[in-house]
Formats: sequence, C-alpha cells, structure tokens
Amino acid sequence: MIATLTRTFSATTTRRLLYKAPYLASFSLNHFATMPAISPMVTFNNGQQYPILGLGTWKGRGGAPRDMSVEPEKEMLSESCLIPSKPGEVCQAVKDAISCGYRHIDGALIYGNESEVGAAIKAKIEDGTVTREDLFITSKCWNTYHSQHLVLPTLKESLTNLGLDYLDLYLIHWPMGYQEGGAKFPADSNGKTLFSDVDYLETWKGLEEAQKSGLTKSIGVSNFNKKQIERVLAEGTIKPVTNQIECHPYLNQRKMIDFCRSKGIYVTAYSPLGSPDRPWAKPDDPQLMDDPKIVAIAEKYKKTSAQILIRYQIQRDVIVIPKSVTKSRIESNFQVFDFELSPEDMKTIDTFDCNGRVLHLSWVNDHKHYPFHDEF
Repeated sequence: MIATLTRTFSATTTRRLLYKAPYLASFSLNHFATMPAISPMVTFNNGQQYPILGLGTWKGRGGAPRDMSVEPEKEMLSESCLIPSKPGEVCQAVKDAISCGYRHIDGALIYGNESEVGAAIKAKIEDGTVTREDLFITSKCWNTYHSQHLVLPTLKESLTNLGLDYLDLYLIHWPMGYQEGGAKFPADSNGKTLFSDVDYLETWKGLEEAQKSGLTKSIGVSNFNKKQIERVLAEGTIKPVTNQIECHPYLNQRKMIDFCRSKGIYVTAYSPLGSPDRPWAKPDDPQLMDDPKIVAIAEKYKKTSAQILIRYQIQRDVIVIPKSVTKSRIESNFQVFDFELSPEDMKTIDTFDCNGRVLHLSWVNDHKHYPFHDEF
C-alpha cells in the first residue's frame, strides 16, 4: 500500500511539486530554503490524500495534584483531567506545528481543547501561512454519543469548537458505548463506569451519514480489533480509511497492520514514543526512548530517539501522530524526512515487541465491546 507521495512547499502559493517516490526517498529542498517542508502524503481507499505525519493534541492534567485513591490511568482519563493544564498551551503548540510544516492535526471532542486548536488554525490562516484546504483535521466521536441520532450533533459541536465547516477525518474513538444523556464519564456511586448497549455498528451508520452530508471527507475507527473491523466491513456501506491505535516498538501491531493493509485500511499510530509522560507509569516501567538499543541507533544516525521512533513508523507505511507542546520537540519530530533507517535497523526495532500496551482502559474490560481481549 505504498502510496504516491505529494509534497506541498507553501500554502501561500499554488505551486505544487508532485513526484512519485517511496517513503524512504529524500528530496533536496535547497531551492526552497525559506519554505517549510511538508509531510509526504498517503492515499486512502477513497482517494483522499492525508499527511503521513501529524501532531497529536491529547493533553492530560498538568501540575494539579492527583487523587491517589483513584487508579492513575482511570483518573487520567476522567472528565476533569482532559482539560489542558495551561490555557493557550495547545493553541501555541498547533501554531508552532503549522509554522514548521505540519498540516495534519489530530484531535477529539473529549480532549477538551478543540477551541484552542481552532484558534490556532484561525490564526495561521489569517496570517497567510496556510489556507483551510492545506490542512487535514481529525476529530473523534466520544463513547457517550454512540446512538446514531447523536453522531451528527456531536460532530457539529466539534466543528463549532474548531471554527470549521467540515472535518477531513472523523473517527469512532472507542468501540465501547457509555451511558448517554449526561456526563462524558458516567459512573455509579462506586465509581464504576456506566455502559450503554448501543452497538458501534449503529455509530458507524451515523458516521456514514456525516460523510454523505459533507460534514467530513473521510471516516474511520480507533482502538478497534480485527473482529470489530470485520463487522464494520460486512455491515457498513463505506469502508473505514484508518484504524487509529496505540503503536510503538514495544507494541508494534504487526498483525493488525497486515490485516488492515489487506483490507485497504491505513493504521494510524498514537503514542508512537511509548507515552513516556503518562502519569500512571511506574518507576520501574521501561522507557522506550531510553532503551539502550534505540539510543544506539539514534547515535548512529545523529538523530534523537523520538526521530528514530517516528521514522520507524513512516518506513512501515503507518501514519504517525506524536504529541508535544514544546516548540523545539515539535520541530525536531518533523525532521524525519532527511534520513532512512537501514533494513537491519528496522528488523532490530521490530524485535522489541513485547505486547507492551500502556493504555489499557482495564476498568471497562467487562464491556461487551472491549477490544483488547483478542490477540489483535
């Protein structure tokens, strides 16, 4: 599924340089030194092109003290913890990303920061850096909006937050539905998450309606396993263009990637750096970016560990969305198109796989649509 690549050198001019090359190719930008390089594009099964590298915008709690009586991973994903820790931080991160060449911005209603993402988009359009057509914006349908009649209203809420007329990609965030009509993280008096019995196939019908109505150009899924994707393919009328999943060398998802590729579906990798800043990490948990073998490969190429991990996904033909709010890291994470990992180094990184999932949502593993009971 190696796609024809497109590089766009500036959003303020109509000049486009089109070329056919594998992802491993590099291209000299000497004649365009003042213009930011733009990510190569993949081509979805519906013909839409999408940048293979994007910016993730998931933000957790910053310096506020946590309630240590709550399971850390669950507490991190509660409603109060999905608000940016510093006002304006995500907005500035998105502006910095667009300025240095990112055109793909991944977000979600539940992240609680779509208004900041929208403000950044507005600012970069107004200053002439990009046009709306240059950008590729993703959002997601949260678990409390799985009934078909709720999909369009929640998508429109995201559009209002973002200040946009349409999305480029809309995903079902998780296959599990939660109780609708109240809190985004509904729970009983004991803190147990309350479920709905809405089938994600009903949600998918809502996404199909959204695409047909022009509210989004493409639709896909996130955190779905093989059987769940097979059901969508069997019952739906529009094929998903991507399955966004946790993916990094400790959880390299080779079987899922191969399966999706066989169905014409791209995999998008979230947490490609191993989510080193996750608050529920234990002191003795392995840190992917500090892995001596990754560090050695990074030194060999005179690159950072993060650049190696991002490049690894690109050479696997996997869309990758590293998250950062630090300008220098945002810029560094984008500097991955001027080198190529050798086949031997790719094979070495492949051997790190240990089913090392870091985002389990284990407190909802009794949901009938919980995706991680199956091998993939």
